[in-house]
Amino acid sequence: MDLSIPQELVQIQDLVRTFIDRELAPLEEQVDQADDIDAATMRNLRQRAVRLGIYGFNIPSELGGGGIGPLGEVLIGQEIGRTSIPLAEVVGRLPQSLTACDEGQTDWLLKPALRAEKNACIALTEPDAGSDLGAVRTRALKAGARWLLNGSKQFISNAETSDYILVLAVTDPDAPLRGRFTVFIVDRDDPGLHFTHRFRKLGWHGYHISAFSLDDCRLGADRVLGGVGNGFGTIMASVNGTRLYIAARCVGTAQELKRRAAQYAMTRRTFGQLLGHHEAIQFMLADMDVELEAARMLVVAAACKLAAGEADARIATSRAKLYATEMAGRAADAALQIFGGAGFMADLPIERMYRDVRGYRIGEGSSEIQRIQIARHVLAGA
Repeated sequence: MDLSIPQELVQIQDLVRTFIDRELAPLEEQVDQADDIDAATMRNLRQRAVRLGIYGFNIPSELGGGGIGPLGEVLIGQEIGRTSIPLAEVVGRLPQSLTACDEGQTDWLLKPALRAEKNACIALTEPDAGSDLGAVRTRALKAGARWLLNGSKQFISNAETSDYILVLAVTDPDAPLRGRFTVFIVDRDDPGLHFTHRFRKLGWHGYHISAFSLDDCRLGADRVLGGVGNGFGTIMASVNGTRLYIAARCVGTAQELKRRAAQYAMTRRTFGQLLGHHEAIQFMLADMDVELEAARMLVVAAACKLAAGEADARIATSRAKLYATEMAGRAADAALQIFGGAGFMADLPIERMYRDVRGYRIGEGSSEIQRIQIARHVLAGA
């Protein structure tokens, strides 16, 4: 397998890195403390990303996106991992399900989304349904020429700040899982949509996660995304790419943690010598370095498999997501330990990064889900 990085992707990665350092990094502390980001600021930052050509990078080029492929996505993800969770939204990895837009929806949804004039989020999780899609209870019933949606969703990222919510709903409860669901495009101003709660969180401050209900929400046929009964495929088509992108972000976060910890170890003195000259600290940094590089190779290998359409790309993605998310947690813990009391204080970004990486082991398929998928793959080959 050729793991070399094409020069054009290296240049895009450098462009994103510079954008983060100049535009996003100065805002990280302010956004974290406020647990919010000004809407006008977000719009302006997104427009700058559009002008640089890095917004909507995951959407195929024939649809107007960057179309840089899985390897390009993970390279951008590694850079995005160096900034905070809410500011990562500026670069605009759009919901892959938008590629299912028909011609009419492309005009009023996909194209404005690529111009950062509109934005959308995906709503799958419910009070009794997370990774288990078979437990989804939100229903859509045909009522003449319209659909009537009823149900509730929770832990939905950016629901309150999105113009459109892509809602997974059951349209045929008796069908097999692959034909049971349909995705509907819900406008935030549609009657029947009610935001019920914004969650307080351990980390990800400024990145809003909410719950909402749908009470007789009436939608026309133009709000069906990807066709009736095709909801499972419309949503699942993006799962591998999203999981791999999260793994890449964890690699970027761990890289930043290692850099900061190493720099601190070479400036802080204890017991008459630099912290980095103590063997205990050296061992911690060595472990961080080895685990980081192992995660990086898993991520790049999975990206290459996805790009080549290899049969085991899904499992390669699960390996990368499992290892990178857990590795980032260990890196954050080691970095905080190296910084000592200073790392425990909110005056330094180590404390924020420590809080933020914990969520990655849960979202987009928990570590346990990844282990189940990997184990089934191993046993099938026994």
